[in-house]
Amino acid sequence: MGERIQTGFFVLLLLAHLALLSQGSSAKGSRFEGYLLAVFGPLVGAVDSTVDRTSRAASDLRFASDLRRDNAALREEVEVLRREVVRLQGVEEELERLSRLAGYSRLATGDNFVADVVYVDPDSWLRTLVLHTGPERAETNQPVVVDRGLVGRILVSSGSYAKVLLLTDRSAAASAMIQRTRRKGIVRGAGDHLRLENIPALSDVRVGDLVVTAGLDGVFPRGLPIGRVTSVQSSQFDDAPADSLFRRITVAPAADLGLLDQVYVLTRSPLPEEVKQDLATDRLEQETEDPS
Repeated sequence: MGERIQTGFFVLLLLAHLALLSQGSSAKGSRFEGYLLAVFGPLVGAVDSTVDRTSRAASDLRFASDLRRDNAALREEVEVLRREVVRLQGVEEELERLSRLAGYSRLATGDNFVADVVYVDPDSWLRTLVLHTGPERAETNQPVVVDRGLVGRILVSSGSYAKVLLLTDRSAAASAMIQRTRRKGIVRGAGDHLRLENIPALSDVRVGDLVVTAGLDGVFPRGLPIGRVTSVQSSQFDDAPADSLFRRITVAPAADLGLLDQVYVLTRSPLPEEVKQDLATDRLEQETEDPS
């Protein structure tokens, strides 16, 4: 009985609404139109308000449905990323195990910070650049790199500025190795290029070989790209005999000094002082035993 009353009430309101709409619009309203408006106007307004609320509720439901769908998609994406993190952790653990079996220990490069290049002087005899390190403070011998490879090392620092000795400087050197063969030598600056020295004449060296840091000088960590071999000659020096013990190898730097805008300064721990003293003692003993 109650449902029939409610249905009849809404039908009556609907008919009143239609009656008001059917009167049209005119400059002077009729008495009948005024009577309908006085009696059924509030009820029609209530119907319109109910319709608006119903429409808003439907819109909220659609929005909630979209949110649930987006939430489900994000949860699925998070789950995929979580599985990928677990997989990469497993890969790193496997790499560590293989490194231990092979007797190879990766040398950590530590943290790093970004520094702005404020001055470049690649044309003078002492090839240097100046960095603005901001709130960070650079220390002597900290390696300086870019995404393509090694740039040099901190020569001196003062406040938020630091001077870098480029690897191409004629006084610069770094322990290096040919990545393909693991043959080790010394890279020295030669102005616009580098020289790879102390590589035996019978060593396998090819044009295009990648040369990286060997991590044996106590300054540069292992594995930083230095450059690629551009030429290989049978003797290390032009006036050396053809059967010289070492090859003459030219290397093109990996880092383009003409593109330097920002660099990374590596903050790794230097060699302990006692280790440096032992190395200096060993070197002195070798020089004493071999005066030549």
